Amino acid sequence: MATPAIPMEDALAGAVLAMYTDVATQPDKAFHFWSGRTAAELFGYRSDWLDAAPPPAVESFAGVGNPHREVEIEAGTRVIDLGSGAGLDAFIAARRAGPGGSVIGIDLNDNMLAKARALATRAGMTTVEFRRGRIEEVPAPDGAADLVISNGVINLSFRKKQVLAEAFRVLRPGGRASLTDVVSDTIIPASIAEDPKLWAS
Repeated sequence: MATPAIPMEDALAGAVLAMYTDVATQPDKAFHFWSGRTAAELFGYRSDWLDAAPPPAVESFAGVGNPHREVEIEAGTRVIDLGSGAGLDAFIAARRAGPGGSVIGIDLNDNMLAKARALATRAGMTTVEFRRGRIEEVPAPDGAADLVISNGVINLSFRKKQVLAEAFRVLRPGGRASLTDVVSDTIIPASIAEDPKLWAS
C-alpha cells in the first residue's frame, strides 16, 4: 500500500521544527543564517538589553531584525510575542514593560519552549509566560495585548493572512504591532516554494 503524501503545510512544519530544534539545542552550530549575539548586534539590539538577558536566550537568537527598534514599551505594557523561540525578545520586552507589564511568548517548538521557560524561572522573571501554540491560532483571548511583536516567523507560515488576523484579534483597540520579517518583491520559484527545507531556512 502506498504511503499517503504528506500535505505541504505538515512537511513545512516538520522542517521548521527540526531547524529550530538545532538552534535551541546546538546554538554553536554553523547555520546558513546569522544567529546569536552576532545577529542581535547586527540588527541593532542595545548592548544593555543583551547583557541583561539570559545568555542562553541570546545564544539561541535567530531573528531577522529588531522589533524593539521603532517601538516604545511603556511601563505596564501587555505584550504578545508571536514565535518567541528561546525568549530573547520576550525577555527584553518584559524588562522594558517593568513589573506591572506582562509578556506572553507563543511558540510551537517544544525545545525552544522548554529552554525559554527554564531561563525565565532561573532568572525569576515572573511577568513572562511561554505558551505552546501556533501563531495562526494564538492561545490568548481577544484584546489581551497592548503590543504584538514578532521576529522572523510570519514568513514561515503558509497562512500569513490568518497570522495577521490573529495578531489584530489579540490586540486591544488602538494597540500596536511591531513585526520584523523577510519579504520578497518577486515571485518565489516553485523549486523553493515547494521545498520545506528551503522554506524553513
